[in-house]
Amino acid sequence: MTFADLMSLLMCFFVLLLSFAEMDIIKFKQVAGSMKMAFGVQREVQAAESEQAQEFLQGRESPTPLFQQPKEAVAEREQEVNPESPEMDEIMQALKAAEAAAEQEALDQRVLELTSSLQDEVNKGMVEVNTNAKDIVIRITEKASFTSGEAKLRNSFIPTLKRLQAVLADVDGQIIVAGHTDDRPIRTAKFRSNWDLSASRAASVVHELLEAGLMPAERFIVEGHADAHPIAPNDTAENRAKNRRVELTVLWPESGGDPDRVLSLPPAVEPN
Repeated sequence: MTFADLMSLLMCFFVLLLSFAEMDIIKFKQVAGSMKMAFGVQREVQAAESEQAQEFLQGRESPTPLFQQPKEAVAEREQEVNPESPEMDEIMQALKAAEAAAEQEALDQRVLELTSSLQDEVNKGMVEVNTNAKDIVIRITEKASFTSGEAKLRNSFIPTLKRLQAVLADVDGQIIVAGHTDDRPIRTAKFRSNWDLSASRAASVVHELLEAGLMPAERFIVEGHADAHPIAPNDTAENRAKNRRVELTVLWPESGGDPDRVLSLPPAVEPN
């Protein structure tokens, strides 16, 4: 027997073994898939081709993702995190409502503290503490604080401003101090008009509040409104007295109010 005869017999033997072998198709596909992930060049096997062999040819490389989620799962997840979904809108509305309630509670607490500190003046009608939207408004009447037609504070009102000063030092937010008058015109050696008088009264209050150095001057804005913003009709002496006032508005930080708001005053009336 020659070497060629031996090789022929061995070839026939291996062909015979292969014909009797049963191939695990599932396992074969898993192995083939792993090779595809590694090389990215697997040729698609047509239905007419044998399931026992696959031919790997050189081809064009294509990016192969590490994993690929079903489209339904991706769409469902996108819907869960969609900020415009009804569920997300309800959550945001609930959060905003809770935040607004917390802000209002803190604001009401500050108003109670101010009212308690100035209880005697509030009971006598010298001072009022209210809220305007989300800001704190402290209203000082003329009768308690100033002599008619003057911008100098009464000595009896200084202790009240001292107590107010201590409370405001613990409150955050910019403070607008605005003077107001009635509609009766004024023209004296000190004041050319109600604009001058109202602005001077507001400045007097600010100077007194800054006296102890508990608050920086940058927190205050001084405004003079004359008779431009009455709180009552100027038709009786009682109503005119209500309009002659100085108001301190504490801009509550959480309200989103603009702390840099400054009112441009109309020009004062020039004396003849």
